[in-house]
Amino acid sequence: MKTSEVIQAWKSVLSGRRPSLAIEITRECPLRCPGCYAYEDGHVGGLNLRQLQDKRGDDLVQGVLALVDEHRPLHLSIVGGDPLVRHHEVSSLLPQLNDRGIYVQVVTSAFRQIPAEWAQIARLNIVVSIDGLQPEHDQRRKPATYARILENIRGHQVTIHCTITAQMMKRPAYLQEFIEFWSAKPEIKKIWMSMFTPQIGATDPEILTREERAQAAAELFRLRRLFPRLDMPEGLIQEFLHPPASPEECIFAQTTHTISADLKSRITPCQFGGTPDCSQCGCVASMGLAAVGNYKVAMGVTAGDIYWASTSLGKALQRKKRAA
Repeated sequence: MKTSEVIQAWKSVLSGRRPSLAIEITRECPLRCPGCYAYEDGHVGGLNLRQLQDKRGDDLVQGVLALVDEHRPLHLSIVGGDPLVRHHEVSSLLPQLNDRGIYVQVVTSAFRQIPAEWAQIARLNIVVSIDGLQPEHDQRRKPATYARILENIRGHQVTIHCTITAQMMKRPAYLQEFIEFWSAKPEIKKIWMSMFTPQIGATDPEILTREERAQAAAELFRLRRLFPRLDMPEGLIQEFLHPPASPEECIFAQTTHTISADLKSRITPCQFGGTPDCSQCGCVASMGLAAVGNYKVAMGVTAGDIYWASTSLGKALQRKKRAA
C-alpha cells in the first residue's frame, strides 16, 4: 500500500467513515459449492443470499453508484453470488468507478469469459476463486472447471485465491502442488491463501484442526520463499495462528461495510455474516490487516494502536457533529 493510500484511509477513519465497501452484487451463482457461507441460513438478517430480492440492469448500476456516493469508499469489493452473472452491469460500473478514483476488486469463479475490456481498467483486481487441485475443484465447482477457468482468464492478469481446508492438509505436498501449478500460468500475477472459517458450532468437514492449521501455516512460510507469486508476507501468515478474538477487535471487520444483493441489507459482523467463529478465522484480508495493525511504528506503539485511537476520535467527532 502506498503512503498516500494509507493517509487517505486514515482520513476516512478520522471522519468516522469506513474506507472499504463490499457489495454482494447478485444473489445468483451457477455453482453449488459445499461450505459457501453466503448461502447458509442466517447469512444476512436470518436469511441466506438466495432469499433476497436482487436488482439488475440500470437499477443495479445506479443502486451501486448511489451506495458508493453515500459511503465514499477508497476500495470496493464486488462479490456475489458471482459477479459474472451480471457482467453487463459490472462492465458499465467499472469505468465509472475507475473515474471516481476507487480501487475495485471483483471476486469470481470465472465460470464464463471475463470481458476483454476489463483488462484496460487501471484500478481493478480480478480475483478468481479456486477450490484446490483439479480433481477436487472440478467436482466441487462445476461448471467452473479448471479447463473453463484457464480459457476464461486468457488475456487478463488475475489473482488466484484458494481457501485451505482440512481435506487438503491430509495429503502431503498438496499446497505446493497447487501453488506450483498456478505460479506457472502467465495470467497469474499473485496467489492468496485463506483458511476455512466456520460458523460457531459448525461441524463442516472443511474445518481444520489446530494441528492442521499450524501445519498449513508452516507450509506457507516455506512456500513463500520458493514461489514469488505467493503474495503472503510472513507477518500475515503468523496471524493465522492467533486471529483477532472478535469482530470488534478485527481491523478488517471494522473498516469494511458489507451490503447484500438487495443493496440495503447490511451483513454483520463481517463479510461472513451469521455468527463466525473468530477463534478459527482464516480470512486472508483479516489476517493481512491484523499484521499491519501489529506493525511497530515506534517506541512500542503499533499501527493498530494508532488505528483504534483514530477510530475512537472519529466516532467522537461524528457524535459531536450530529449533536450540533
